[in-house]
Amino acid sequence: MTRKEKIRISLNPSTPSEILTEFARDENHYVRRRVAANPSTPPEVLAELSRDGDYTVRQLVAGNTSTSHEVLAKLSRDEDYTVRQLVALNPSTPLEVLVQLALARDRHGNVRWRVAENLSTPPEILTKLSRDRDRDVRCNVARNLSTPPEILTKLSRDRDRDVRCNVAENLSTPPEAFAELTRDEDCDVRWRVIGNPSTPPDVLLILTADDDRGVREAAERALNKRAMITERHAHSQE
Repeated sequence: MTRKEKIRISLNPSTPSEILTEFARDENHYVRRRVAANPSTPPEVLAELSRDGDYTVRQLVAGNTSTSHEVLAKLSRDEDYTVRQLVALNPSTPLEVLVQLALARDRHGNVRWRVAENLSTPPEILTKLSRDRDRDVRCNVARNLSTPPEILTKLSRDRDRDVRCNVAENLSTPPEAFAELTRDEDCDVRWRVIGNPSTPPDVLLILTADDDRGVREAAERALNKRAMITERHAHSQE
């Protein structure tokens, strides 16, 4: 069987487990990588691949939602930070591992970025990460739909404009945070508020009186668009 055939078979979620088990020991790392990425690969085979000398194989095991909690915990201590990153992003990673990754002050800050990005990260950890000195960590907390409303309100006053922009775009942002953002000194932040479908109409109304002409006009267009949608919906119900 050629390498290309093995790769094609390894990628197929319908491939029988005994074949995936055999291919997991293939001498070619491209074949092993495809097995590591396949969600149908048995957990015990993924455990074997988590010890592979090829770091890309371990990356793919770390990102596989079928990987066991025990193996994910082991990979969270991998020598390669990109492997740890993918553990931090995996929605199957157990909460205690996410907590450890968040609190370990990993020398690679982007591991904490991924914890802050993970929708499964507990609110108390997102709260802690919202105080991180690394602005990229705070940016991801501000973007995360699981971040508690009170933390989004706090981040709406963050010193970094990109953090505030992410709060302005977050569908989970509460009304009080939007009200705070209408007074933001950066007009780009106010633009993001207008583009968020969760922004309350009364906040858009405030922005129709904004000092920036572009913001004013955009807020008016957004209000008019919502009024048209509401009118169409009302007609469709008649």
